[in-house]
Parts: sequence; C-alpha cells; structure tokens
Amino acid sequence: MTIRSSTKFLPRLAHARNEMRALSLDALVVTHLPNIRYLTGFSGSAGIVVLTGDRCGLVVDFRYVTAARACLGSDPDLKDAVELVVPPESYDETLIARLRATGAHRIGIEAAWMSVSRFNRLSAGLAAASLTPLVPSEACPVLVPTERVIERARLIKDDQEIATLREAARRLAAAAAEVPAFVRPGRTEVEIAGDIEALLRRVGFEKPAFETIVASGPNSARPHARPGGRLLQPGDGVVLDFGGVYDGYCVDLSRTVQVGDGRPEFRRMFEAVAEAQKAAIAAVRPGVTASQVDAAARGVLARHGLAEAFGHGTGHGLGLEVHEEPRVGRLSSGLVDTPLEPGMVFTIEPGAYVDGVGGVRIEDDVLVTASGCEVLTRPGTQHVAGEASGG
Repeated sequence: MTIRSSTKFLPRLAHARNEMRALSLDALVVTHLPNIRYLTGFSGSAGIVVLTGDRCGLVVDFRYVTAARACLGSDPDLKDAVELVVPPESYDETLIARLRATGAHRIGIEAAWMSVSRFNRLSAGLAAASLTPLVPSEACPVLVPTERVIERARLIKDDQEIATLREAARRLAAAAAEVPAFVRPGRTEVEIAGDIEALLRRVGFEKPAFETIVASGPNSARPHARPGGRLLQPGDGVVLDFGGVYDGYCVDLSRTVQVGDGRPEFRRMFEAVAEAQKAAIAAVRPGVTASQVDAAARGVLARHGLAEAFGHGTGHGLGLEVHEEPRVGRLSSGLVDTPLEPGMVFTIEPGAYVDGVGGVRIEDDVLVTASGCEVLTRPGTQHVAGEASGG
C-alpha cells in the first residue's frame, strides 16, 4: 500500500472534475480501488475518494493511516490536493457525514462498483439527515449512478504508465522465453504453473496478474482450464497463459507449445491462429474501432473453417487491472466499440478450441501509436499502418 508522487495525479483530479461538471454533479464518490489508485496513488484493500469542485477527501481506515499520513506530509502537492480522512466509526457513516458537510445535492456514484444494498444504505442515511418537511433550499441529496467516469480517462495511458507497461512487457517476454523448458512429458500442469509463477517473481513481478493457465492435451480445448494433476504426454499441445503485476500495472501473454511432434491437424490450427493474430495486429491504428480489430482476426479463422472454434473476444485493455477497457470483441449491444487512440494498451489473443484436437491461443500486448502499434511483448516489433506486422 503506497501513495506515490503526485506529478501525474493533479491532472487526473482536474479531468475528473471536468467530467463531474459535464454531468452536473456536485460530488463524486469513488469506491473502485483501481480508480482510487489512479486518482490518488493510494493502494489498499479499502478506501473511498470523495471529490468535489474544490476538495478531495481520501477516506482510509486505521490500517493505512501511518503510511498515508507520512506520504501526504512528504509531498506538498498531494498534501494540498488530498485530505486524509480517518473514519471514527464505519466508512459509510463517515461518507454520509462528509457528503452532508459539502452541501452536495447531486452525488455521483460508480454504479458498476456499488452494491444495491450499499446504495440504499447511503441513500437512507442522507435522507435521514435532511430537514423535514423538505424545502427547496434544503433539498435532500440524491445519489446519481454514473458509468465509466474514471475508466474513460484510464483508457489513454500517460508517459509514466506507458514506460511502466513497456518495462513490464519486456520482463514478461523474457520470462516467456524460459517457459518452454518447463513443458516436458511426465510433468503435471500444476507443477508447470508453479514454475511459471516462481519465474514471474524472479524477473521482478510483484505477483501474478491472474491464476496461471496451463492446459494440456484435451484440456487445451477449454479456453480457461485450470491447471490440474494431468501428466503431459508426448504429442500434447499445451496452452500457457500467464501475466504479472509490475509497479501496480498488469501485463498478460499466452503461448501454445507442443510436447514433441504434434498431429498435422493441430499444426494447421496453430498456423491459422498465428495468421489471425498477425492480421489483428496489422489492423491496429488510430481511428480503427476495437470491433474492426476483432473482425480482422475472426475473418482469418473463418477462412480456415474455424469460425465456430473462436468463441471469445480478441483482446482486452491492460493497466491497473488485467481486464479493463478497451474491450476488443464483436460489435454487440453490451460492448462499447471504442475507436483506437494513441496511448491505449491491450492484448491481441485470438484462439481456436476443438474437442478431440485441442486448443491454441497466441497472445501479445500492444500499444497504439500515432502510426500503428508497438508489440510490447515482442520488443522491437513495430507496426506501421498499411504494413504487415510480425505475429
């Protein structure tokens, strides 16, 4: 748990306030922990940010008081911009009291991250503190559900974030070069997963970004199979999906390898997926939508007769979370079809999964640049719009 230098945080707070004004909000309550870290640098298991037009309160409990106070006190910008608030009782009681003290009437909350029960509890607490009968000058505060206020800002990484993700991807690519040596007949999936996670820590990651996937033989036909006690056999295809957290930021990579000589049908599927990934990477450039990148991969697999074997999206955003915006998938009512912009970072991971044959997934992390993209997990690989990219 840390609070970092505020150099990048003041513009983020200013941007959030601009979004608040656009939504006619008097205050914004931020409860999603990655968003709290994005705005203030604070990371911990609990906390709240209360943002108004001229104040920012960071509410943390006694577990984080000493470190938070020391960090805020050592940084003049953060000390002036963020007030540390320690709940005398519960978080929600402190939140209600602070919101009442601000005089805010329209209070934005993160609808995707606040439970119905908490929403109702806060609404009741704010209403109970209001005068009755109500008069216009003392209107009861109202909680206003908002969507993606902070997430939209997080879509475009700043220079410090890009440097962190680039270094994280470099370390992950270096680790990936060592992983095939772990894949040998007679070893179990769970043993290999343990080796990969130990390697991630050895190359400098704080922790795995998610539970490592090692799926061998028939298990590889399940996109998110959990590693188990299956012994690898000669001829198996093995899907390896792993990632790490570096300085708070997540990277993610998948490789598919074979144990010895594989079957021709598996090799054909591997080559089709590799071609699909190459096409998707070649499609990445500013102005293209996320669904168009997905369509590039999906079209290749369809030409190889594997349209039905590709059931998940082509990629997902990376940052403080391992799955964030943009979502690179088929155009649907539930998907925000994001036009790509320089500074976006996301995975490209087409796959194909056929019972009786196995599965293949190839995944790399890309950064959208002014002219195309940079493949972060293949250092030195650049794609310029209109040119083919290494896959």
